[in-house]
Amino acid sequence: MERPSPAAKTWIQRAFVVTLWIGAFVAFRSYRSANDLSTLGAGQEFIDAVEMAWWGVLAFGLAYLIRPIVLFPASVITVMGGLLFGPVAGVAVVVLFSNLSALLAYSIGRTLGGAPGAEDGNNEAATLAKRWTNRLRTNSFESVFIMRLLFLPYDLVNYLSGALRIKWLPFIAATALGSLPGTISFVLLGASLERIDEGFGGINPWSLVASVAIFMVSLGIARVVRSRQGMDDAETAHAQTLDELVPVEAAVRN
Repeated sequence: MERPSPAAKTWIQRAFVVTLWIGAFVAFRSYRSANDLSTLGAGQEFIDAVEMAWWGVLAFGLAYLIRPIVLFPASVITVMGGLLFGPVAGVAVVVLFSNLSALLAYSIGRTLGGAPGAEDGNNEAATLAKRWTNRLRTNSFESVFIMRLLFLPYDLVNYLSGALRIKWLPFIAATALGSLPGTISFVLLGASLERIDEGFGGINPWSLVASVAIFMVSLGIARVVRSRQGMDDAETAHAQTLDELVPVEAAVRN
């Protein structure tokens, strides 16, 4: 029997991943619809089921890993971590499982994404996309770090980074560091709540102040890093211009 070609294997893997993805998404949405649960209601139901159990951390970790597949909001489950485990243990637990979750989504995006260079094209949009993609691949850590600090959609960054096949080590390092301010702020918010489905009326004001302060610091760091990256890009462009002018000048002199 003839073995499938590498291209056929790739499409088989993609079909398998897409099938599991759609199945999990549909199952979760069907469960929510059958029980008339909102996003916060589903989160509170999970909290009620695991908060007193010894296996609660494992269940939370599994839920965090499944979260990007069913598209459950990362911010909500991070708040749930603070409510379940408190401000200190909550940060440790969320940091661990959020990074594993990001790596899983990155792997899915890498499996489903095209090969490097597949975005080539002649139109202006394709040229802009190629330039932005090359920048992301060349400055992977800085680019992902800034996107995390700016609180861009968590799963979008994960899947996009995988689809563009940036290196996994700078991706996960930038995710761990860049997501930390947001993780701390949302965990502190959750740690001050009694329930997640009753709004934020009973929130501890000091936790709210701390969350807002950390959020602003995160945006400030992102601004500084972006400014520095812009300076580095300008210096690189200047150096490239000089390199191009040197042979021209030499030719003119000769």
